[in-house]
Amino acid sequence: MLAKIPGRAPAALVAKKLNSDFTSFARLIFFVGSFLPGRLSSPRMKLLEPPDLHHLNAAIGWLGLGCADDARDELQLISASQQNHPDVLEMWWTLCVHEKDWPDALKIAELELKFAPDDAGGWLHRAYALRRVNGGGLPKAWDALLPAAGQFPQEPVIAYNLSCYACQMQQLELAREWLQRAVQAGQKEVIKQMALADDDLKPLWLEIQEL
Repeated sequence: MLAKIPGRAPAALVAKKLNSDFTSFARLIFFVGSFLPGRLSSPRMKLLEPPDLHHLNAAIGWLGLGCADDARDELQLISASQQNHPDVLEMWWTLCVHEKDWPDALKIAELELKFAPDDAGGWLHRAYALRRVNGGGLPKAWDALLPAAGQFPQEPVIAYNLSCYACQMQQLELAREWLQRAVQAGQKEVIKQMALADDDLKPLWLEIQEL
Protein backbone atom coordinates (compact mmCIF):
# COMPACT_ATOMS: atom_id res chain seq x y z
CA MET A 1 0.00 0.00 0.00
CA LEU A 2 2.82 2.40 0.83
CA ALA A 3 4.66 3.72 -2.19
CA LYS A 4 8.27 4.79 -1.94
CA ILE A 5 8.69 8.52 -2.38
CA PRO A 6 12.30 9.73 -2.77
CA GLY A 7 13.36 11.74 0.21
CA ARG A 8 10.25 10.83 2.20
CA ALA A 9 11.00 7.26 3.22
CA PRO A 10 11.36 7.78 7.00
CA ALA A 11 7.74 8.42 7.94
CA ALA A 12 6.36 6.01 5.38
CA LEU A 13 8.51 3.11 6.51
CA VAL A 14 8.00 3.81 10.19
CA ALA A 15 4.24 3.96 9.70
CA LYS A 16 4.36 0.57 8.02
CA LYS A 17 6.20 -0.97 10.96
CA LEU A 18 4.98 0.91 14.02
CA ASN A 19 2.44 -0.86 16.17
CA SER A 20 0.59 2.32 17.05
CA ASP A 21 -2.87 3.24 18.25
CA PHE A 22 -2.65 6.75 16.80
CA THR A 23 -5.41 6.74 14.18
CA SER A 24 -4.80 10.30 13.07
CA PHE A 25 -1.04 9.75 13.13
CA ALA A 26 -1.49 6.81 10.77
CA ARG A 27 -3.65 9.03 8.60
CA LEU A 28 -1.05 11.77 8.58
CA ILE A 29 1.85 9.49 7.74
CA PHE A 30 -0.17 7.67 5.10
CA PHE A 31 -0.83 10.89 3.24
CA VAL A 32 2.44 12.70 3.86
CA GLY A 33 4.73 9.78 3.20
CA SER A 34 3.02 7.48 0.79
CA PHE A 35 0.57 7.82 -2.04
CA LEU A 36 1.10 11.33 -3.38
CA PRO A 37 3.76 11.39 -6.10
CA GLY A 38 5.27 14.82 -6.54
CA ARG A 39 3.22 16.17 -3.67
CA LEU A 40 5.68 18.93 -2.81
CA SER A 41 5.59 22.33 -4.44
CA SER A 42 9.36 22.63 -4.54
CA PRO A 43 12.31 20.20 -4.49
CA ARG A 44 13.60 19.04 -1.13
CA MET A 45 17.16 19.48 -0.02
CA LYS A 46 19.87 17.24 -1.41
CA LEU A 47 19.40 13.64 -0.35
CA LEU A 48 21.48 12.38 2.53
CA GLU A 49 24.62 10.44 1.72
CA PRO A 50 26.46 7.73 3.68
CA PRO A 51 27.21 7.44 6.51
CA ASP A 52 24.40 9.80 7.55
CA LEU A 53 21.95 7.95 5.33
CA HIS A 54 22.88 4.65 6.98
CA HIS A 55 22.25 6.11 10.44
CA LEU A 56 18.88 7.45 9.32
CA ASN A 57 17.86 4.09 7.86
CA ALA A 58 19.00 2.35 11.04
CA ALA A 59 16.89 4.77 13.09
CA ILE A 60 13.90 3.94 10.93
CA GLY A 61 14.46 0.25 11.50
CA TRP A 62 14.90 0.55 15.25
CA LEU A 63 11.80 2.67 15.70
CA GLY A 64 9.89 0.25 13.53
CA LEU A 65 10.80 -2.42 16.06
CA GLY A 66 9.71 -0.18 18.91
CA CYS A 67 13.26 0.51 20.09
CA ALA A 68 13.07 4.27 20.58
CA ASP A 69 16.35 4.58 22.48
CA ASP A 70 18.28 2.82 19.73
CA ALA A 71 16.60 5.01 17.12
CA ARG A 72 17.63 8.10 19.06
CA ASP A 73 21.21 6.85 19.29
CA GLU A 74 21.36 6.47 15.51
CA LEU A 75 19.89 9.92 14.90
CA GLN A 76 22.46 11.44 17.23
CA LEU A 77 25.23 9.87 15.11
CA ILE A 78 24.12 11.88 12.07
CA SER A 79 26.55 14.71 11.45
CA ALA A 80 25.75 18.09 12.96
CA SER A 81 25.64 19.68 9.53
CA GLN A 82 22.77 17.36 8.53
CA GLN A 83 20.68 17.50 11.68
CA ASN A 84 18.40 20.10 10.08
CA HIS A 85 17.94 18.10 6.88
CA PRO A 86 14.17 17.65 6.32
CA ASP A 87 14.36 13.85 6.41
CA VAL A 88 16.31 13.90 9.66
CA LEU A 89 13.94 16.41 11.25
CA GLU A 90 10.98 14.34 10.11
CA MET A 91 12.45 11.27 11.77
CA TRP A 92 13.08 13.19 14.99
CA TRP A 93 9.45 14.35 14.85
CA THR A 94 8.25 10.79 14.28
CA LEU A 95 10.24 9.66 17.31
CA CYS A 96 8.65 12.39 19.43
CA VAL A 97 5.17 11.32 18.30
CA HIS A 98 6.00 7.72 19.14
CA GLU A 99 6.90 8.85 22.66
CA LYS A 100 3.99 11.34 22.87
CA ASP A 101 6.49 14.11 23.50
CA TRP A 102 4.32 16.88 22.11
CA PRO A 103 6.42 19.89 23.20
CA ASP A 104 9.50 18.57 21.38
CA ALA A 105 7.39 17.46 18.43
CA LEU A 106 6.17 21.04 18.13
CA LYS A 107 9.71 22.42 18.36
CA ILE A 108 10.91 20.08 15.63
CA ALA A 109 7.96 20.97 13.40
CA GLU A 110 8.92 24.63 13.77
CA LEU A 111 12.42 23.73 12.61
CA GLU A 112 10.95 21.90 9.63
CA LEU A 113 9.09 25.05 8.68
CA LYS A 114 12.24 27.12 9.11
CA PHE A 115 14.52 24.93 7.01
CA ALA A 116 11.96 23.62 4.50
CA PRO A 117 9.14 26.18 4.31
CA ASP A 118 7.97 24.88 0.94
CA ASP A 119 7.48 21.37 2.29
CA ALA A 120 3.92 20.61 3.35
CA GLY A 121 5.16 18.20 6.01
CA GLY A 122 6.23 20.91 8.43
CA TRP A 123 2.83 22.55 8.32
CA LEU A 124 1.09 19.24 8.96
CA HIS A 125 3.46 18.23 11.72
CA ARG A 126 3.08 21.54 13.54
CA ALA A 127 -0.70 21.37 13.47
CA TYR A 128 -0.64 17.74 14.60
CA ALA A 129 1.52 18.59 17.60
CA LEU A 130 -0.43 21.76 18.42
CA ARG A 131 -3.60 19.72 18.71
CA ARG A 132 -2.04 17.63 21.47
CA VAL A 133 0.43 19.81 23.34
CA ASN A 134 -0.59 21.40 26.65
CA GLY A 135 -2.05 24.79 25.91
CA GLY A 136 -2.88 23.75 22.36
CA GLY A 137 -6.04 22.18 21.02
CA LEU A 138 -8.15 21.93 17.92
CA PRO A 139 -8.68 25.68 17.31
CA LYS A 140 -4.94 26.31 17.41
CA ALA A 141 -4.26 23.35 15.13
CA TRP A 142 -6.88 24.69 12.72
CA ASP A 143 -5.40 28.19 12.73
CA ALA A 144 -1.90 26.81 12.18
CA LEU A 145 -2.86 24.62 9.23
CA LEU A 146 -5.37 26.82 7.43
CA PRO A 147 -2.77 29.06 5.70
CA ALA A 148 -1.16 25.95 4.21
CA ALA A 149 -4.32 25.23 2.23
CA GLY A 150 -3.61 28.27 0.10
CA GLN A 151 0.08 27.47 -0.24
CA PHE A 152 -0.49 23.82 -1.13
CA PRO A 153 -3.89 23.68 -2.87
CA GLN A 154 -3.11 20.30 -4.46
CA GLU A 155 -2.23 18.59 -1.17
CA PRO A 156 -5.31 16.58 -0.15
CA VAL A 157 -3.96 15.78 3.32
CA ILE A 158 -4.18 19.44 4.29
CA ALA A 159 -7.82 19.66 3.26
CA TYR A 160 -8.46 16.28 4.88
CA ASN A 161 -6.98 17.29 8.21
CA LEU A 162 -8.88 20.58 8.15
CA SER A 163 -12.03 18.54 7.62
CA CYS A 164 -11.16 16.45 10.66
CA TYR A 165 -10.52 19.51 12.79
CA ALA A 166 -13.77 21.14 11.70
CA CYS A 167 -15.71 17.97 12.37
CA GLN A 168 -14.32 17.67 15.88
CA MET A 169 -15.18 21.33 16.49
CA GLN A 170 -18.81 20.49 15.54
CA GLN A 171 -18.63 22.55 12.35
CA LEU A 172 -20.03 19.84 10.13
CA GLU A 173 -20.79 21.93 7.07
CA LEU A 174 -17.23 23.21 7.06
CA ALA A 175 -16.00 19.65 7.52
CA ARG A 176 -17.98 18.55 4.47
CA GLU A 177 -16.52 21.36 2.40
CA TRP A 178 -12.91 20.49 3.26
CA LEU A 179 -13.48 16.78 2.77
CA GLN A 180 -14.78 17.49 -0.73
CA ARG A 181 -11.66 19.52 -1.42
CA ALA A 182 -9.53 16.59 -0.28
CA VAL A 183 -11.42 14.24 -2.59
CA GLN A 184 -11.03 16.63 -5.52
CA ALA A 185 -7.29 16.99 -4.94
CA GLY A 186 -6.47 13.37 -4.16
CA GLN A 187 -7.50 9.79 -4.78
CA LYS A 188 -11.17 9.48 -3.96
CA GLU A 189 -11.28 5.82 -2.91
CA VAL A 190 -8.14 6.09 -0.80
CA ILE A 191 -9.47 9.12 1.03
CA LYS A 192 -12.89 7.52 1.44
CA GLN A 193 -11.44 4.41 3.08
CA MET A 194 -9.23 6.44 5.38
CA ALA A 195 -12.16 8.64 6.37
CA LEU A 196 -14.35 5.65 7.17
CA ALA A 197 -11.67 4.37 9.56
CA ASP A 198 -11.09 7.77 11.14
CA ASP A 199 -12.96 8.54 14.36
CA ASP A 200 -12.43 12.25 13.78
CA LEU A 201 -14.93 12.02 10.93
CA LYS A 202 -17.35 9.61 12.59
CA PRO A 203 -20.25 12.13 12.53
CA LEU A 204 -20.01 12.07 8.72
CA TRP A 205 -19.52 8.35 8.17
CA LEU A 206 -23.01 7.75 6.73
CA GLU A 207 -22.46 10.53 4.21
CA ILE A 208 -18.95 9.40 3.40
CA GLN A 209 -20.19 5.90 2.58
CA GLU A 210 -22.15 7.47 -0.28
CA LEU A 211 -19.18 9.25 -1.82
